[in-house]
Amino acid sequence: MSNKNEVSKFIALILRHRPEEIGITLDEHGWANVDELIAGINRTHHLTMPDLEEIVRSDSKQRYSFNDDKTLIRANQGHSIPVDVELEELQPPQYLYHGTGEKYVESIDRKGLLPKSRLYVHLSADIQTAKQVGTRHGRPVVYRVASGVMAADGHKFYRSVNGVWLTKAVPVLYLEKLASL
Repeated sequence: MSNKNEVSKFIALILRHRPEEIGITLDEHGWANVDELIAGINRTHHLTMPDLEEIVRSDSKQRYSFNDDKTLIRANQGHSIPVDVELEELQPPQYLYHGTGEKYVESIDRKGLLPKSRLYVHLSADIQTAKQVGTRHGRPVVYRVASGVMAADGHKFYRSVNGVWLTKAVPVLYLEKLASL
């Protein structure tokens, strides 16, 4: 296999944003045919079924899922293309957290959390995970989201199979910027 991390990122790009780049389509629930995915990826990278199984198994963020017989694969969340990954609506904990970089604070403080090019805003169950996410965007800033109040006010929450909490947007009213961590 080519560089495992590079191939994993390429798979994320294909399954979340641009399946047409390798000539495949996703069904309405985001599933792609595994054989077609491997064949498409092999145009530019080397990938075998054991390689793909290893990427899915070892991915620290658990980005991907196979169906029961491993003939289909999908990204668990993070899509910019309209798919229904069959998320179950759940009551969130009282607080969830969102990590970002300092450069986005002004916009978030004015507009709240918006999904931008994705279908949902991604939230973490704990401060440490949110801080790690924020670090990917520069100096991290963590917001506490009053998710329990949001849910009581009618906002819907979902939890992906890998534990990421999702909601359509978080208005400023429900956000509190935490002190430097």
